[in-house]
Amino acid sequence: QDVAALEYRAPELAAASLAFAFPAPPAGARLLDVACGTGLVARELHRRGFRCLHGVDGSAGMLERARSTGLYRRLRPCVLGREPLPAPAEHYDAVTVVGALGEGQVPSAAIPELLRVTKPGGFLCLTTRSNHSNLQYKVELEAALERLERQGAWQKVLAQEVERWERATSEEESTQGTGYIAGVVYIYRKCPVLPLEEG
Repeated sequence: QDVAALEYRAPELAAASLAFAFPAPPAGARLLDVACGTGLVARELHRRGFRCLHGVDGSAGMLERARSTGLYRRLRPCVLGREPLPAPAEHYDAVTVVGALGEGQVPSAAIPELLRVTKPGGFLCLTTRSNHSNLQYKVELEAALERLERQGAWQKVLAQEVERWERATSEEESTQGTGYIAGVVYIYRKCPVLPLEEG
């Protein structure tokens, strides 16, 4: 499979980071896997004790493949950025977006929607690449993340830069000639009190 050839480590790194941040055994925690794809993140989360997994994705084909894993309790179609998440406010103990925060994918403007469905005190686990073609998106994403932190919406728990995120498909995308693309895992915790509107 393509992701195996690319040594794509984001699902493993994200799941490990989220499990480390989680204050209690995660078996009863309700988690939303946004842009769940084929279920790579669910496999890693399941290995770390997460059992109540819900997923959304914009592709019917990806949802079918995710369904075939048997790891999700609920799967729904959703294109984040074009429509709201199919969940009530403050519904999830954790929300993940792994491998979909990038140029031409989930817009950084959709981050508040992730917060909306996260319970106060809940965790958000986000990843993005640090390769050349994603740098402008990463700058915009980090500005959005920092703005929400200044507004009191959440607190940063972790921002871990990873040099060997996945194999580069071209030398110009490679980080300092390593043959790999770098990436980042972010973990945020939603604050218990909603922020005041900026005026």
